[in-house]
Amino acid sequence: MKLIIYLLISGSFLSFSVPSLQSQPLTYEGSSGIGKGKHIVFIASDHEYRGEETCPAIARILAHRYGFKCTVLFGLDKNGHIQPGSSNIPGMKALDNADMMFLFLRFVAPDDASMKHFISYLDRGGPVLGLRTTTHGFNGLKGKNSKYNYNSRDKSYDWGFGRQILGETWRPSEGAGHYGRNHKFSTRMFVVPEQKDHPVMRGVKDMHAMAGAYSAVPIEGSVILGKNQVLDSMKPDGKPIPNKPPSPSIWVRTYKSASGKEGRVFTSTQGASEDILSEGVRRCIINGVFWCMGLESSIKADMDVAFVGPYQPTTFSFGGGRKKVKPTDLTGFKSPIMPIKK
Repeated sequence: MKLIIYLLISGSFLSFSVPSLQSQPLTYEGSSGIGKGKHIVFIASDHEYRGEETCPAIARILAHRYGFKCTVLFGLDKNGHIQPGSSNIPGMKALDNADMMFLFLRFVAPDDASMKHFISYLDRGGPVLGLRTTTHGFNGLKGKNSKYNYNSRDKSYDWGFGRQILGETWRPSEGAGHYGRNHKFSTRMFVVPEQKDHPVMRGVKDMHAMAGAYSAVPIEGSVILGKNQVLDSMKPDGKPIPNKPPSPSIWVRTYKSASGKEGRVFTSTQGASEDILSEGVRRCIINGVFWCMGLESSIKADMDVAFVGPYQPTTFSFGGGRKKVKPTDLTGFKSPIMPIKK
């Protein structure tokens, strides 16, 4: 969207256009820290789990506390309001100079021009972090881009972006789907004992997620760091459901890009807006960012992962996102995520 400015000079109108504030990506940038000079692009557009809240909250922590430049892109409606699940995601050109990509998507189909930047990023082997429904992030892509769809059976890219890059997709018939009663049963996650010394799990203790568990069978070569327990309530002290043995919920892997470079990947089946109220969940995700970027030597067990600015998450549900919010409403480190509009 462009803003047209008219000037009256010597009796004649001259006009020129500048990008409107509405079309500018939301950017947080810290002043110092291990991340100074490194750029992370977040893309948030899922229908249910409030990725539009998780992403800016994590971005603020990484920017303010560790110096990263964090650009956050959202699915938008035609008026520039954040629309969870929208395939209209302006600003994906930012991926051209990104050092990392952080995703929270579900069943989106961006246009070819936007996907060009996404595919180029993967082709150069950039690190990727995907939360929750990002395993089935794409649906409805056409033509040559259709291989990225969650249900693609392209022989060279079986089960699409989710399976080939993140390590899993949405395939209930193959053991990858809901695990227990979502919205009724919450999820406890624990560190796999043999991976307790992995950098991503450094300092990670109690992890409780409000979103229901997924079952997953990560692709061969994935290193499973954490598993889930389906609880019989939405409370952290809920009891494990006996007939739901632990399933992988946190893993890392690498993928080989078109350039030949291997890109690091962190995936978790959790990460909804209320999930990250758990310090353990939040810490694991932030450690995952550091690991993906090759900064694992800088991961400290007591790193500060406290929220920056007011964080007031919305309980996940379809159609439950805050209304009439624009990315500009989230500017700076002190604006609430999300503002409550009357």
